[in-house]
Amino acid sequence: MAHIHKPKVIFSATLHLLNTVTLLESFSYWLSMPHFPLLLSPFFLLPMRQFAISDIHGHLDTFKALLRQLAFSKRDELFLLGDFIDRGPNSKGVIDYVKALQAKGRRVHCLRGNHEQMCVEAPNNRDYWRMWLQHGGKETCASFASQDYTVPEKYLSWMKELPLHLETEGYLFVHAGIDTRKSDPLADQDSLLWARNWTDKMDHDWLDGRIIVHGHTPTPVEDIQLSVHAVDHLPVINVDAGCFAKKRSGMGYLCALELGSHALTFQKNVG
Repeated sequence: MAHIHKPKVIFSATLHLLNTVTLLESFSYWLSMPHFPLLLSPFFLLPMRQFAISDIHGHLDTFKALLRQLAFSKRDELFLLGDFIDRGPNSKGVIDYVKALQAKGRRVHCLRGNHEQMCVEAPNNRDYWRMWLQHGGKETCASFASQDYTVPEKYLSWMKELPLHLETEGYLFVHAGIDTRKSDPLADQDSLLWARNWTDKMDHDWLDGRIIVHGHTPTPVEDIQLSVHAVDHLPVINVDAGCFAKKRSGMGYLCALELGSHALTFQKNVG
């Protein structure tokens, strides 16, 4: 009678042993996976950051240098506010690099700028074509080794598909500006792509607490810094530091705004 419970004890011990083996096998499996060491690394403890950059204008080397400064990683999110092309030496390279980042799974969101708009309108509009060539289009064509001042269709299609505005919590991104007096400000393509000197007409109630981040108008570094300090009074930040305009006072930089802290990072034009 003293041995009547032994089968239950043996079964329980055996089950415990099997569970232990299964646990060890599972741990060994995860330990063998290439990404397991990353799970233990400080990388996974870092917070996600969000950045806004505008008006790269064909300056691929400068764009890459700025991302290196930021230590831009897979955890981060990037909003590019248009004018990837024209003026600088490598418009094709900028687009290819942005598309490559997206293909790697990086969270990169792009807006259309007025220079992309001129480029896509140029093939069917002589006025746009002349205006585009006079404002950097020739440099863009050179980056594509184009002899007839045209851009390959797949690049035009990419530009055509770019939206005119983007939004994330607390922020509204446009390329140029916005006319809040219109019945539907986000449908006003002319203002979104071309507006200048528009902030004095802004309806703060329409913004509903959002901050507008934009580019388009080259602005000295000092003025950009001042706009960040004054954002509670005027909720607009222009991040176009005139990368292409190296000879203008206070310009010749590519600027990144970190949304969470409003920290600014400037990269001098290196090509």
